[in-house]
Amino acid sequence: MYDNFSDEIGVFDFDEFADHLLDQGLQASPSQLHGCLTGMLSAGSPPEPEYGLDALAQTLGLDLHGELAVRAMQLYSVTADALQDEAFSFNPLLPDEDEDIIARTAALASWCEGFLAGFAYRLAGEEALPGSLSDEAAEVLRDIAALAQAEAGPEETEDEAEDSFSELVEYLRVAVVNIFMDSSASVPGTAASPDVPRRLH
Repeated sequence: MYDNFSDEIGVFDFDEFADHLLDQGLQASPSQLHGCLTGMLSAGSPPEPEYGLDALAQTLGLDLHGELAVRAMQLYSVTADALQDEAFSFNPLLPDEDEDIIARTAALASWCEGFLAGFAYRLAGEEALPGSLSDEAAEVLRDIAALAQAEAGPEETEDEAEDSFSELVEYLRVAVVNIFMDSSASVPGTAASPDVPRRLH
């Protein structure tokens, strides 16, 4: 998900993360987990990784422990860095391209479900700062809610489905960073990168 860190801590391999979840008897998708962490951060959650770990238990019912807990905290920290990165390196955690397009589209929908859950959790928290979303951010949240229903169209050719998927992922990358910047602007002491492109459509 974040190339500068993936080789160093080996935390962003989708299949490996899925195996860790299964080893702990959890049915959640790595995409849903990452979406939830990203949603929290995009709504102004503090960057401390322990916050993300505790919020996963509260939001998705994921009581992580051992190596998986460590990796989830690493993922939270690196996601926070990616959202602020001037190189615009943020990407949702999704299956590799060798996976079937139907499975990847389902993972994208799961990511969006997790994002909305994490975002809502943070906004509902007692520590959340008051304030209203911009019209642009509210529109993006509606789009993400629609993407949570995404599925590969049976009438599409494989190339068409791949093109549609790529467009959705690119839109999501930009949209999420813009929501993060919108929230960061209202949090004292939080500076969003001025070099991240603000484009949504």
